[in-house]
Amino acid sequence: MRVFVVEDSPIVRDRLVAMLWDIPAVEVVGEADNQADAVTHIQRLCPDVVVLDIKLRQGTGIGVLEDVKRRAPQTTAIMLTNYANPEFRQRCVSLGADHFFDKTVEFEKVKEILEKLVASQAAGC
Repeated sequence: MRVFVVEDSPIVRDRLVAMLWDIPAVEVVGEADNQADAVTHIQRLCPDVVVLDIKLRQGTGIGVLEDVKRRAPQTTAIMLTNYANPEFRQRCVSLGADHFFDKTVEFEKVKEILEKLVASQAAGC
């Protein structure tokens, strides 16, 4: 399973990538800290899953989500953010986010979701 990570904080991004590399059958194919780079690389790399923060160095994860779901709606989108208020959650879900997690208390949920996706893929579901 190919995963692309979009996160503006190098510390959080490194922690997230390290956690994802621990999942068998998951390959982190790229990283970005801004909307333009994320969109460019995601279009080129065609990952199965994108993990997106809302606040980026330039642009937003919501902008990336809109582009991803317009071009490749089958891509699983996981929002992982400190901005986990109901308005952002509703906006992201309405744009096609498959999951929405609060980075401060649900960080590990990303790993759980990816493990489930890998298991369902292996089972042929």
